[in-house]
Amino acid sequence: MKKYIFAGMAAVVLMISTMGICTPEAGAEGFNKDVELTIEQKDEMAKLQQKALEQKVEIIHKYVEYGVITEEKGEKIISRLEKHHKELADNGFIPKWDKHKRHGNHHD
Repeated sequence: MKKYIFAGMAAVVLMISTMGICTPEAGAEGFNKDVELTIEQKDEMAKLQQKALEQKVEIIHKYVEYGVITEEKGEKIISRLEKHHKELADNGFIPKWDKHKRHGNHHD
């Protein structure tokens, strides 16, 4: 039973660690790239994104505490999450869904 619990936790960690890093090939379709959020909208998104970041970091800390992942791996995941959050903030909280296509890194 413990094997299934740890496998499930590992799957969640993997999912969290790739959030915002990999997007579906069709991810940019249907998104308006020319939108500017108002100050109020940016403030609301900033609060929501900060809450999400804090929750993800808390989850990673728990996985480290439970021995599912090493402290080093946990810090790397948290670093990526924080980097993604900063990039999102720098972009006015509008995701750059097509960033992989611009750089030629998308999967065919």
